[in-house]
Amino acid sequence: MDILACPVCKGELELRVEEEEGDEVLEGTLYCEACDEEYPIEEGIPNLLPPDFEE
Repeated sequence: MDILACPVCKGELELRVEEEEGDEVLEGTLYCEACDEEYPIEEGIPNLLPPDFEE
């Protein structure tokens, strides 16, 4: 988490866990308070594509 930053504004990301297994986050979101963007974590993989690139 220390090396991750919001791809839009480079702000700090807050981890919000919905499901975890041991130390691994399986489902949740990474939230940027600075620009109010959320990035999903699905099946343990964070999707940090900026909103402009999402379909």
